[in-house]
Amino acid sequence: MRQFSAEYLEATREGMWADSREALADLALQTRERVLDVGCGTGELTRVLREETPGTVVGCDADIGLLAHLEPPAVLGDATRLPFEDDSFDLVVCQALLINLPDPAAAVEELARVSSDRVAAIEPDNGAVTVESTVAAEPSLARRAREWYLDGVDTDVTLGAAVSEHFESAGLEGVRTSRYDHERTVEPPYSERALEDARRKATGDGLADDRAEIVAGDSPEAYERLREEWRSMGRDVIEQMGERAYRRREVVPFYVTVGRV
Repeated sequence: MRQFSAEYLEATREGMWADSREALADLALQTRERVLDVGCGTGELTRVLREETPGTVVGCDADIGLLAHLEPPAVLGDATRLPFEDDSFDLVVCQALLINLPDPAAAVEELARVSSDRVAAIEPDNGAVTVESTVAAEPSLARRAREWYLDGVDTDVTLGAAVSEHFESAGLEGVRTSRYDHERTVEPPYSERALEDARRKATGDGLADDRAEIVAGDSPEAYERLREEWRSMGRDVIEQMGERAYRRREVVPFYVTVGRV
């Protein structure tokens, strides 16, 4: 399973459900008594579920360090070997978990085993991410980096809508899928996180986080060429920020798949 830092999870999931929770309607949260959030990470979705659910919401993750960011109840556990009895929860849900597992089908079977009613997965299609920017080079560079990353990563990070196939194979019934677009914008006044992201573009540190996957998707030489262009783009971002002219919009499509046991 791929590992992520708390800072990465908080940055990529920040504000995801702030504006609308309509995509969670099929989870029937207002009726739930016991909910399990598998692969909860630092608990961004867990907190939303606790706000919307009258019952108990348990977070579960294989990384004890990430669980430290979440108020209890929180349980250490592997998504493919959940430490719960059959039918322990009336809703079991995950967000951006299956895309990071080598065997998502095995995890779906476990989610179904510990649920007495519904299972839900909120998974992105990272191949369909779009970027708009006032820095002309940024969208094309982001697209190139993403394409090489997708070629080099060893899990299916484009799973998105195809989760329904795993649900049906696991015997879940009434499977429904809806799309939810997570939009992240950068505009004046710039947050501290936005300023730090710009610095990491200009130094190449942000791109370096994905070096192994990008190199695997093309070559070390191609990565170095991309890194030089990336750093130049980052300097343009910082310059525009100084003029309060920089704006960026990124849309990540998520697919909410729900089925009944």
